[in-house]
Amino acid sequence: MKHLALTTLLAVSPLAALADGFAPVKDAEQFVSLVSDRELRIYLYGLTLRVKEEGTIEGSAVGTDITGTWSWQDGYFCREMAWGTYEIPYNCQLVEVRGNDRMRFTVDQGAGDSATFRLQ
Repeated sequence: MKHLALTTLLAVSPLAALADGFAPVKDAEQFVSLVSDRELRIYLYGLTLRVKEEGTIEGSAVGTDITGTWSWQDGYFCREMAWGTYEIPYNCQLVEVRGNDRMRFTVDQGAGDSATFRLQ
C-alpha cells in the first residue's frame, strides 16, 4: 500500500493539469533557474521536494524522507530516488512550466503519467 501511494503521488497530479499554458523547459539552465531556492509541493500528499543545482534531490512525503540524484539529458530531467527504503527506478521526464508557480513532470520522456507541483 505504501508503494502504491508513493507511485500515485509521484506520477499522477491531484489537480487536473490542462495542456494549455504549459511550456516545455528546454535546458538545465532554465530548469535550475526555476527550481533554485524553491520547493516543489503537492499539498494533498504532504510531498515537498528540493531539487538542488549540484544534482541532488531532498524532500519528504507522508512523513518519510525522499533522497535522490538528477541530471539533464537530451532535453529531459532524469532522476533516481528513494522514498525511505523504497527505491524509485531511474526515469527521464518531460518538464513543463506554467507561469512562475506550476511545474509538471511527465514520466517516460513525456509518454506516461504526469504530476503537477506548486513552486514555492
